[in-house]
Amino acid sequence: MAEDPIAQSQISALTRRFEQGQETTVREFGIVKSDLTAVRLQVGNLDQKVGGLDEKVTKLAEDMSAVNARLDALAGEVRTGNAKIVELLSQLVGKNPNAS
Repeated sequence: MAEDPIAQSQISALTRRFEQGQETTVREFGIVKSDLTAVRLQVGNLDQKVGGLDEKVTKLAEDMSAVNARLDALAGEVRTGNAKIVELLSQLVGKNPNAS
């Protein structure tokens, strides 16, 4: 049976298209794989940075607790000092400032 040149030409064209499609798919897969590797590295770096931030936030919270405790103590001292001032001023009310 004689081969049909038109059919052979169409088969060759389809084969070329298929092979080109495979090459494109392989190339695009490589690009996606490379991008995925880069994303994984970035996620790993971000994970390390977040871990470092956790430690810093914990330290900051501890420092803020210490500052708040010191401010509370100072407020108590100010209230005590104010009370003493009021007491001393109350003792002076009605006294002659020139008397010793």
